[in-house]
Amino acid sequence: AVIGRAGAMAAAVMAAAPGGGDFSDLREIKKQLLSVAERSRERGLQHSGKWAAELAFALEPLPLSELPPPPVLTEEDARDLDAYTLAKSYFDLKEYDRAAYFLRGCKSQKAYFLYMYSRYLSGEKKKDDETVDSLGPLEKGQVKNEALRELRVELSKKHKAQELDGFGLYLYGVVLRKLDLVKEAIDVFVEAAHVLPLHWGAWLELCNLITDKEMLKFLSLPDTWMKEFFLAHIYTELQLIEEALQKYQSLIDAGFSKSTYIISQIAVAYHNIRDIDKALSIFNELRKQDPYRIENMDTFSNLLYVRSMKPELSYLAHNLCEIDKYRVETCCVIGNYYSLRSQHEKAALYFQRALKLNPRYLGAWTLMGHEYMEMKNTSAAIQAYRHAIEVNKRDYRAWYGLGQTYEILKMPFYCLYYYRRAHQLRPNDSRMLVALGECYEKLNQLVEAKKCYWRAYAVGDVEKMALVKLAKLHEQLNESEQAAQCYIKYIQDIYSCGEVVEHLEVSTAFRYLAQYYFKCKLWDEASACAQKCCAFNDTREEGKALLRQILQLRNQGETSSTDVAAPFFLPASLSANNTPTRRVSPLNLSSVTP
Repeated sequence: AVIGRAGAMAAAVMAAAPGGGDFSDLREIKKQLLSVAERSRERGLQHSGKWAAELAFALEPLPLSELPPPPVLTEEDARDLDAYTLAKSYFDLKEYDRAAYFLRGCKSQKAYFLYMYSRYLSGEKKKDDETVDSLGPLEKGQVKNEALRELRVELSKKHKAQELDGFGLYLYGVVLRKLDLVKEAIDVFVEAAHVLPLHWGAWLELCNLITDKEMLKFLSLPDTWMKEFFLAHIYTELQLIEEALQKYQSLIDAGFSKSTYIISQIAVAYHNIRDIDKALSIFNELRKQDPYRIENMDTFSNLLYVRSMKPELSYLAHNLCEIDKYRVETCCVIGNYYSLRSQHEKAALYFQRALKLNPRYLGAWTLMGHEYMEMKNTSAAIQAYRHAIEVNKRDYRAWYGLGQTYEILKMPFYCLYYYRRAHQLRPNDSRMLVALGECYEKLNQLVEAKKCYWRAYAVGDVEKMALVKLAKLHEQLNESEQAAQCYIKYIQDIYSCGEVVEHLEVSTAFRYLAQYYFKCKLWDEASACAQKCCAFNDTREEGKALLRQILQLRNQGETSSTDVAAPFFLPASLSANNTPTRRVSPLNLSSVTP
């Protein structure tokens, strides 16, 4: 893109960034980071400034002679300096309309950006205030930022005249995105990244608009080291966790090993693939390095919640409350704490408080949906999940939550749609596949259901339920041999984990196998399984009855006659006359000790 006078100035101030993935000159990178942190702060872009400063802090300090020089002032800058200084002080106090008023007619890039940004933030603040006043089940887009259309008209004129610098392009992109002009917004953010590759805000906005890997391929991004950070971030967002972890590892190797940003992103990546132990240990390490950090702590609390670590979650909630009570993350952590204590009304209250602080905060919408589900308030849950999807269409938890809600409402076709969306976002998550399988089962599409359960087992079944469900399907279809194989695999899986077996289905598996082997006249295997049945309350009587029958048949010298009467408690599917031949390998129970 031709970048005009303004762009040329920006390019001059930001010395050409080293090429993609080139981290050989860390001193130069540190200079660029310090410079862009200062320029972001001057324009009120606090988060981009903080990101650059955190990254710069992770690198070795520079000697005095190598510190970046202050930005060169132009004639226009000098003319606007008084108005800019006054307006910036109002801006910092969140008096946006007042700041904009004193910046009217300013010509310099910096003052013009602050003028437009103040107007944008003023509109956003008014919109948020209105949203908070009516935070019920809002219809989509009921409250709008009134300033957006005017800003778009003015910025597009400047854009056509090529008078926008990297920061101006970023703001233009944000305005387009807010007006749902996604394609135009993407083009503008890509242009902003070319003009000012060191501004993280533009990259981050681009991340939020890219929905899949295909889309990523067609973007012509600048070949700079910042692209590596962008790719790592977008891979995490798109659930391409292996690629993301490789990128982050290469960034650590390049010299960013002290960066708390990278450490937190790695923890989030492990959280996304449900490697809970690894994620917890990284978060604990991060808290030692940065004890007053609040960002990402809601993700940390999700992990503690999943592990039911009440004392740790309580400590985290108290700790964050002391640091900053009115931060979105703090409210979510406290909400999770109350949810773990089964105080769902209180939990929902804190998630609502989080949304009053930031109505666009994705995690809180999803968690609030979960709480409404617990409270059996399905319509409110659906509303919350839909809001989450409006904020981010890539949030698989919201799609999955909607599927569960419609399951409760006994609407399997709706369920199927939402579970499919969740599965597309998490193709290797067994929970989505099991949910899909259950849906197909309800719709009597048993072949599809079998495929889902088998795939769930193949990708690594988190909840160890796929094989049992598959076995029961085979039972239903009178495929007793396949059912037996599934139960055998299931038992081997459960015991190989070395878990304390609290699975209800283990007794079901042993009962089925005992009956199956009995029907195949494999007395030894049948009696071994029947003995295992005696260890469980719900199958004890059946196990004992089967053992008595085996003993009786052995005493009668029964070996392999074909007309063995089926015991009275056999499932109907096994009472067929055609006894399966012995093709299922007998279960080796010698190593299995409950």
